[in-house]
Amino acid sequence: MADTHFDVKIGINPISWSNDDLPSLGGETPLSTALSEGRQIGYQGFELGNKFPREPQALRELMAGYGLDVVSGWYSGQLATRSVAEEIAAVAPHLRLLAENGCKVMVYGEVADAIQGDRSVPLYKRPRFRDEDAFKRYGERLNAFGAHLLKHGVRLAYHHHMGAYIEAPEDIDRLMLHTGEEVGLLFDSGHAYFGGSDPLALLTRHIGRVCHVHCKDVRPAIVKHARNRQWSFLDAVLNGVFTVPGDGAIDFAAIVDTLRAHRYQGWLVVEAEQDPAVAPSYAYADKGYRTLRALVDGTPLKEVA
Repeated sequence: MADTHFDVKIGINPISWSNDDLPSLGGETPLSTALSEGRQIGYQGFELGNKFPREPQALRELMAGYGLDVVSGWYSGQLATRSVAEEIAAVAPHLRLLAENGCKVMVYGEVADAIQGDRSVPLYKRPRFRDEDAFKRYGERLNAFGAHLLKHGVRLAYHHHMGAYIEAPEDIDRLMLHTGEEVGLLFDSGHAYFGGSDPLALLTRHIGRVCHVHCKDVRPAIVKHARNRQWSFLDAVLNGVFTVPGDGAIDFAAIVDTLRAHRYQGWLVVEAEQDPAVAPSYAYADKGYRTLRALVDGTPLKEVA
């Protein structure tokens, strides 16, 4: 029987239908297709992508028409290189969009000096902080920015990400060391594995700070190729490094059990950058949902085809 204290919702990112970083992947797919199919599958909400309205009321009306919640939305932060005041000014429209649509977290992705969107740059050339003092200063800026978001009822959910300053397990550990409760952690299982972490160990180590979860599976052989052949992040995506829960190597049963044991409350978001021409959007979104639904509800996974 499912634990009544395990208060989670299952959402999805529209990246399964169309990719923001690589518009050629599903760029022709209308937003209405993603929303209608996602709702049909059973998802309760969507994270935002570049096809969504950016005005709060328009977004609210759109999602209400499909009976879906706004889960959150990616924010491209640059606190590694700019001031808190500059970031607060830059985030204002996005923060308003999320706050007025009932979002409790903001997905913060550090894009300063990041190489995740550049196919010409291999992953090993990602940016790194020079020393511990640089990490500490970065953490102070994140704390101040996170405190500002909390005034609006939204918590910063820091997304460790390939090709960025915070990628490897030691990066995440230092980030957590140099930030406080104002900064929550977005645990992304796929980026954790690809970045060199044991996803379950990382989750367990920082479970007290996890405020948002991206459920992404991996294909280990492609991870090895990406590292050995010096691929860019986008090349890895194009070659199928990520997939939905239940289609790769990550033990999501253990992850869900750990979240349940610590009474995580929030969203489990299926997010898997794939080429819809190779991995049909509906079929893979459906598999990801049914895998997580079974784990949350305590249904045997063998029933998920």
